[in-house]
Amino acid sequence: MHKRLCNCAQLYAQQCEVSAFIRVRCMSKIVIIGSSNTDLVVRAHKIPFPGETVIGSDYLVNPGGKGANQAVTVAKLGGNASFIAKVGDDEYGRMSLEAYKAAGLDISHVSIDPSTHSGVAMIVVDDNAENAITVSSGANYNMSKEEIDKAEFLLDSADFLLMQLEIPMPIVEYAAEMACAKGVKVVLNPAPGMKISESLLSKLYIIVPNETECEILTGIRITNHESKMQAAEKLLKAGVKNVILTIGSKGSCLVNYDGCVHVPAISQKAVDTTAAGDVYCGALCVAMSEGKSVSDAMLFATAASSISVTRNGAQPSIPTREEVLALIDKVKRY
Repeated sequence: MHKRLCNCAQLYAQQCEVSAFIRVRCMSKIVIIGSSNTDLVVRAHKIPFPGETVIGSDYLVNPGGKGANQAVTVAKLGGNASFIAKVGDDEYGRMSLEAYKAAGLDISHVSIDPSTHSGVAMIVVDDNAENAITVSSGANYNMSKEEIDKAEFLLDSADFLLMQLEIPMPIVEYAAEMACAKGVKVVLNPAPGMKISESLLSKLYIIVPNETECEILTGIRITNHESKMQAAEKLLKAGVKNVILTIGSKGSCLVNYDGCVHVPAISQKAVDTTAAGDVYCGALCVAMSEGKSVSDAMLFATAASSISVTRNGAQPSIPTREEVLALIDKVKRY
């Protein structure tokens, strides 16, 4: 690895000083391809063990899905977002479409599949704001290359393509190859965690795994700084340009051949962490679409995700741009 891959010990104040975020936004397009789910959420004092029954309290039905969460984040934070997805011809699908329209998201390429149900996620959130999630993919796994072809023109004017892994891997690979050929920067959130081909890795401008996903990708367990660097080096050697490892309450770390930058988390009282990673990825792309470097965009993403964990639900937790900028200003003052 490059000799300048060093300690992730940058002061947060220094990050703030180099991160004077643009108040007047450009219109660079971000295309999001991914899942649309409805989240069925139950709060409980603990997440049950196998075979255990736990009595819950609150029950919520919210629009979700990693793709949709990221797309709504982009739209709500002022980005120019186009969403490619698939829902079932059912109540949950119709509810999702209405929520996307209300968020100002371009949904002209969200198709309706009458042959199956919309994606559904069963979520338990405990008293520590941790969650356990089981997803029934439904229409998400019926997404086809033909639907990507129909929306190909969106990539002609896009700067970034943001994807996750709640849709079929062949679709992710097909879209990444198409985007790469057009000079579009591909950002992948490899969740849920699974192995990825070197062919796909070589097309990625940024990959944003958490520690568990990074271990699945590389076979290296993240236990300390050294193992973090080893895992990042493996991904860089496979062709990824930038690795952003999200490390929960410790923040996030960017590793590339220019060096290593650590952006600490912003301390907040967590209520529900369900969509924190999705909000981070969407906000990251918004800031980069406005001309920010990857490392500077991480501050904006950190602030957005820090706000989201203080609220219940996935898309209902997504902050406004004004809230994110206010939090950054507050951190800079203190």
